[in-house]
This record gives sequence, C-alpha cells and structure tokens, in this order.
Amino acid sequence: MRHCISCCIALLSNDLHNQCFRCRGPGHNSQKCPLCREENKVLLHVDSKQMNLLAILEVRTDHSESWAGLFCLKKGKLCSLMFGLLIMMLVMASYILTGAKHSLLLMQPTLHYGTFTSNSNYMDNESLCDTKDQSSKMNISYVKDYPSIKVIIDTIASNIEFIDRRLPDMEDLKKQETHMFSVIPNKFLPNSKNPCWYEEYGGNTSRDPYATNSYALYSKRFRTIFDYLRKVFWNHLYHYQDKHYRLRCLPHFYIIGQPKCGTTDLYDRLRLHPDVRFSAIKEPHWWTRKRFGIIRLRDGFHNRYPVEDYLDLFDLAAHQIQNALQEDTSKEYNKLIIGEASASTMWDNNAWIFFYDNSTDGEPPFLIQDFIHAFQPNAKLIVMLRDPVERLYSDYLYFASANKSVEDFHEKVTESLQLFENCLVDYSLRACVYNNTINNAMPVRLQVGLYVVFLLDWLTVFKKDQILILRLEDHASNVKFTMHMVFQFLDLGALTEKQEALITKSPASNTRRPADRNLGPMLPITREILRDFYQPFNTKLAQVLSDEAFLWRKP
Repeated sequence: MRHCISCCIALLSNDLHNQCFRCRGPGHNSQKCPLCREENKVLLHVDSKQMNLLAILEVRTDHSESWAGLFCLKKGKLCSLMFGLLIMMLVMASYILTGAKHSLLLMQPTLHYGTFTSNSNYMDNESLCDTKDQSSKMNISYVKDYPSIKVIIDTIASNIEFIDRRLPDMEDLKKQETHMFSVIPNKFLPNSKNPCWYEEYGGNTSRDPYATNSYALYSKRFRTIFDYLRKVFWNHLYHYQDKHYRLRCLPHFYIIGQPKCGTTDLYDRLRLHPDVRFSAIKEPHWWTRKRFGIIRLRDGFHNRYPVEDYLDLFDLAAHQIQNALQEDTSKEYNKLIIGEASASTMWDNNAWIFFYDNSTDGEPPFLIQDFIHAFQPNAKLIVMLRDPVERLYSDYLYFASANKSVEDFHEKVTESLQLFENCLVDYSLRACVYNNTINNAMPVRLQVGLYVVFLLDWLTVFKKDQILILRLEDHASNVKFTMHMVFQFLDLGALTEKQEALITKSPASNTRRPADRNLGPMLPITREILRDFYQPFNTKLAQVLSDEAFLWRKP
C-alpha cells in the first residue's frame, strides 16, 4: 500500500545534516528516528533557528520497500534537488550582496512590444523608499523604456497617410435618415439669419407638446425648462386660416470641438452677447450620440432621440426670433442668431459601425458633417484647439475616476499607443481614428488630439472660410482678441464698453479642479513620447492652416 509523505527541504546545519545522513541506513526505524517523528517532517535550520521553509515536495513510498526506497530520493531527483538548492543559494547570495542598495531586483522592468502591464513588484517595494526616490526610480525606468516606445511611434508615423475621403451621394444620405429629411425642409425663412421655418401643429390646447421629449425625461434640470415652455407654448403659435404653426429653428453656428480645449469658456462668454442665443442644453450631443440612442456608449443603446426632440431645444430662441420678426417686419432679417456647443460634434462618429453597414475598408461611409451640410450648407463652425499633449492629460484628469497619478497616465498612454499602432498595421489612418473598438479599448482618448484628421474631413464638405479655428493658448493670453475674432466671424453687432467688459473680463470657466492640480504635471518622459506621437499630425495641421502656431513648439 502506497501513501504520501511531505519532506521539507532547506539548508541544514552540519550536525543535523550528519544525523540525516546516518538515518539513511537500511536498519533505520522511522518510529524511533527523532527526525521522522512529528508526521515525518524535518524541521529546517537557518542561522540556528527552526523554520518550515520553501517548497513542500510530495513523494510516494511503499511499505514493502526498504527505508532508502521509502524516504530518500533517487539519484536523478537528488541531483535535481541539489541543483535547485544551488540556484536558491545564488539568489540568496545576490540578495545579501546587493539588497542593501537596490533591494532584490532579479529583473529590471521592461516594456514589451506586445503588451503593457504595470510592475506590481516595484509597487510592492515602494514603502522602502521615500517619495522622491520613488519618482526618481520610476522616471529612470520609464526612460529606459523609451527606445521600445519610440519603435512604436516610428511605426505609426510610417503608416500615416492623409487621403481625401469619397463623399456620399445625397440620395444615400436620405436613405439612411429618411425621417430627418422628412422633418427638416430644404428652404428656410429669408428674413432670418438662422435656418428657421414654420411647421404645422396639429395638437390642441390640452395636448402636451413635450410629453415624449427624451431630453425632458432625462434630467430634472431639463424638465424645469420644458415646464416653462409648456406654459408659453400656445401663445407662440402662429394662427393662419384655422391652422396653427410653430416656428422651428436649427442653429446658425456650431461650436464643434474639441473637449478640454476651452469650449465651455467660449460658450459662457459668447452667450452673454445680446444677439446670441443657445440651445436649452449646452451640449445636446444629438448629431453624434442621441440620435442613435446613445447616452454613454458603454451603457448600450436606448431609444433613439428623434429630430423633433432636438428641435425642441431651440424653442426658447425661436420664440424670441418670432417676436422680433412680428414686431419689425421692415428689417431684411432678424439679427438674433442661435448656437449649439457640443464638443463631440467634430470627432465622435463612434456609432457609425452599428448603423451604417456599407463600410469601405473599415472607414465610415457617412460622417456627422455630411448630414449637417445636407441641411445647412452655409452653417458656421467654430473649433477651439489646444496643444494635444496637454489636452490629453487634462482629459485624463477630468474623466478618470480613481487612482489618478502621473505614473498611471504614463502606462495608459503607452497602452493606447500600442493599440493604435496595431490597428494601423492592417487599416488606414481614417479607419483607425473612427474605429469604435479601438477607441473604447484605449484607456486614454489619444485619437481626439489628431485634429488634422477630423479637420480635413470637415473641409471635404464645408469651405475653409466657414470654419474658425482658435487656439486655447491664444484665448487664455488674450481673451478680448479671440472674442473679437468670434464676433467678426459671426457678423455680430458692436457692443457697448460695459457689455464688452462683461464678456471679456469674467473669470475663466471649467478650469482644472484643485485635487487634479495637486497631481502636478505629467512625467517629462511621457510628454516627450506624446510630442513625438503628435508631431506629424501637428505638422500637417500647420500646413493646412498656414500657421506655425499649430505646431505647439515650446519657446
């Protein structure tokens, strides 16, 4: 009958080692042997102290065999054991010799070309060093990783190719959004700067025109706005030949991007102008998300928001425009203009893969600008950009929910670079930029800073003079100058000195939170990596705009 016994293995002192050798004789009695009692386990000695140490090796024994066959290892296994002990002794020796200075560093952390993982061994040893030493060691480690990351960046740069996209036919657009084209007309009122029109209203005074509006159902704050609109709705209907009409409007201009580039501050200042009105909600995200039924893509799809829900957001402005039109019909057009400021409009086409299945080589056949241009070929577009390196870090600090640190940001950047590089091996630049799978997998929104890719696609449908490109750095240093550029671009009237002071001297909006400021700047090596990555895109952007300021070179 066979059974298992456990043998504890370690470095033995001389007297115990000799005793163990003597007990190997054929006349050995395991019942009387002091080493074999206590469940056949050998107590090990290191520096004259007893301890149960290292591995437990299970071996099988047969009572009918001699003691040597029952307890001792065969010669082959004994050699393997001794070899293992020798390796362990070398490791222990390396620890004793170097541990005082460097701790037990069996392997330097390296960045593998295939995957990126955090170094848990290093983090476990952080308590051994003060904060300054930790930062220094991490920087040294990341600097050593730079050549491997540079290979990835060089591979990305070698696969960058800016190719004009093929525009879709109008009939194809109509097939994709039949309802939208049935609601929005192709002609608007001639005496309004905004694309407005009268739509017949078939309800009565008891009917709630906003009962099914998805925006009203989504937020209590939005419901407050719609409660007011319900009260004044009937008073703003236009009555003609026993029919009722409501004024519908789309925005005259759009602030289309980019996130964390100062769009909120621009919006807050511009809405103070007496001739500017905005949607009831600052960022409806209708063109990019809500019309597809997306609130957050990771949460799945909801009911699609129809275009009527989006138009309802401009009813407050439409009421004021209607009043102005009725009060003074002698004017060529009403001077009030409507704006919309969703910072996702320029870049977010993530939903296309779920709705437009006639793709070509992984590229979306239809983009947001195709539909906006189909209805509003004369729309004006405002873009606020920022050094993409700083934009990405600000984006990370704003949207990351926990465990934020400069080291975590660095790891997320390297992982995102790897994912983007892997995509470019098989697909075009545009296909990777608009790839929903890649965008969701990247832990930081690396693609949002590829401004020129998005801008070139917008320039395929809109004229260059219809798009105003601003830099956050210029806006922050001279608010008055950039706001004058915006006023001129939108053909807004002159302001009084008091009105201008109110707009230009108010504090900046949506600045970095104190807790995020306390994290400090990103690691220098992270900044260098990102500058290398964005450099070819910035170079192309500066060429398109004929302005070297968009290279974001540091003085």
